[in-house]
Amino acid sequence: MALTKTGVSELLAEKTGATKAVAAENLNALLDIIQDELVTEDGKVTLPGFGTFSVTARPEREGRNPSTGQPMTISASNAVKFKVGKVLKDAVNK
Repeated sequence: MALTKTGVSELLAEKTGATKAVAAENLNALLDIIQDELVTEDGKVTLPGFGTFSVTARPEREGRNPSTGQPMTISASNAVKFKVGKVLKDAVNK
């Protein structure tokens, strides 16, 4: 089963001894900080040992409408990438 934001807040509360409400506020603050940094010009957040979030530009490209098969133009957009850090990668691959 996937861990949800609420589940993360509850585990954070248990691990730190904080209340669930304080843990939820702290988690929301962390996510807001990451989001705010990603929308800046540099668009990069590095958490040593965990990984790096970065923004990459996707150019406009041609695609196909899956329901009709007709060609269509897919607009240029930005995407968030995550590159896993060594400590996390090693922990997952034990």
